[in-house]
Amino acid sequence: MAQQIADRRDVDFVLFEQLKVDELSKTEKFADFNKKTIDMVVTEARNLAIKEILPTQKIGDEEGCKFENGKVTVPECFHRIYDLIREGEWVAMPEEPEWGGQGMPKTVAMAAGDYLVGANFSFMMYPGLTHGAGKLIEEFGTDLQKKLFLKKMYTGEWAGTMLLTEPQAGSDVGALTTSAVKNPDGTYSITGNKIFISGGEHDLVENIIHPVLARIEGAPAGTKGISLFIVPKIWVNEDGSLGEFNDVVCTGIEEKMGIHGNATCSLTLGGKGKCRGLLLGQENKGMRAMFLMMNEARLLVGLQGFTCASNAYCYAVNYARERIQGKHLLKSMDENAPGVPIIQHPDVRRQLLHMKAFVEGMRSLLYYVGYCSDRVTLAKDEAERDKYQGLIEILTPVAKGYVTDRAFDVCSQGVQVYGGYGFIKEYPMEQLLRDCRITMIYEGTNGIQAMDLLGRKLGMKKGKPIMDLLGEIQKTIAAAKAVEGLKDAAEQVEKALNKLGEVAMHMGATAMSPKVLNAFAFAHPFLEVTGDVILSWMLLWRAVVAAPQLEKLAGGFDPEARRVAAEKNKNAAFYEGQIRSLEYFTHSILPITQGKMRAILATNGAAVEIPEAAFGA
Repeated sequence: MAQQIADRRDVDFVLFEQLKVDELSKTEKFADFNKKTIDMVVTEARNLAIKEILPTQKIGDEEGCKFENGKVTVPECFHRIYDLIREGEWVAMPEEPEWGGQGMPKTVAMAAGDYLVGANFSFMMYPGLTHGAGKLIEEFGTDLQKKLFLKKMYTGEWAGTMLLTEPQAGSDVGALTTSAVKNPDGTYSITGNKIFISGGEHDLVENIIHPVLARIEGAPAGTKGISLFIVPKIWVNEDGSLGEFNDVVCTGIEEKMGIHGNATCSLTLGGKGKCRGLLLGQENKGMRAMFLMMNEARLLVGLQGFTCASNAYCYAVNYARERIQGKHLLKSMDENAPGVPIIQHPDVRRQLLHMKAFVEGMRSLLYYVGYCSDRVTLAKDEAERDKYQGLIEILTPVAKGYVTDRAFDVCSQGVQVYGGYGFIKEYPMEQLLRDCRITMIYEGTNGIQAMDLLGRKLGMKKGKPIMDLLGEIQKTIAAAKAVEGLKDAAEQVEKALNKLGEVAMHMGATAMSPKVLNAFAFAHPFLEVTGDVILSWMLLWRAVVAAPQLEKLAGGFDPEARRVAAEKNKNAAFYEGQIRSLEYFTHSILPITQGKMRAILATNGAAVEIPEAAFGA
């Protein structure tokens, strides 16, 4: 079976037909990125991903990382593809060329990442985290810090990480104990232990730059007293030359369920009293700075989970076309009837359409968040900038939390389509399922994403971002009502949207009432229904774009004309698929969403009122 990552036709549809990203080339900043250039970028990313990176996915999983005497080695095959990532300048695609980036729109970078991350996301974590760490230095670093570190990181010559988690301080970052003591020369002596550090030590580069959260002596307790530091593995002198080893010691790597190709490290800082760091940004403002990287990382995690789902769908639909098993249901009583591909069985078709609808909706959502970032960059005034930044803020917990929840479901469904073969290592499904699972946990568990949506984002700026989001969805609903064949779906989405507005107001009020614990017990269901409605919007938007094109190709919009056209024309088949994805979602998913919303409005207190002893076990 051919190796799969993402459906290029769908990638192009979102870029050029739904978001019209090539129109960004009309601006001075993105003038070089016309449709031809964007197509070339995506093609190059696809070729690199399929020909070079994808073959390392299984090898990297089987070989894993090795730890010996404080040193970590990655799978040998990773070295060549890391060199190719560097040569192609893929580490910091949207950043300025003067620092080693390509200056491309983030929407385009998202499409390239769709392929690169999808080819081997445990490997792509190394350049991905490097870009995120570099972004912190670009945003908060001094001119000297940028000069010393930024280009080396954005070009991939050096790597980067994120050092937050400690044994006693996981989600509760404020409980960290890593300390910083100011030295006479302005540097800080860093002492502490960090765990679960992705890419914390490896042999792909000569130096690794660690942004580290620590508390300066005498600083306030909790998150208010946390500062951020640049802690290189090898000290970097002011002239840019490398100095001595900086007492950052890897004490072990984790044996994990998945992402075996990425080294998840425990690090000791200053075990011999010789670890130094540079203050990044202001004292006691570390968490504020780190959230910049965390938000970027959360979108990357959403993309990671999504690409697992996209791969799973591509594999499943092609396997279903090839796997002969059982007679056609309408010929089940005919002893001479031949076996048919399982894609002809109704339940398999249901599973595939379920996977298809979610994969398409999630791709549109993730690319849209990238598009909002581009609109922030190009904003003509503060009001426009605030609008799109607000949309990014409100959509980030959905793009991370909801997307990875649904991505894991899609991977599980893919295993089911394969049957017993999906459960064995000979086929790709079991690795996709294992790798995908971490995306629901790291960079803030999905429960924390739900709490963020309810506790911070819902009431942000007096509710303006959520109202802007609802307004954008209403625009698509209005457009859909004017398109032949979409009125019923538009009304279903509108009905769900109106109910979501009611639920949002209820949750906001309950979170401010004595029943606050009840509200947060329903935070994750609230994230789920918000995600469902947003995905229905994305699918409706897709259908608004697809329906007129399908009508042209079919010479009408009646089902028979569409069926005939789809059998003869690949584009017609693709557009028909958009209509059917929306139809499935509005008839099979949104009714469930409505039931969930009714449950949220009841806000039953069982989860918070049950005595701990009653849990048993």
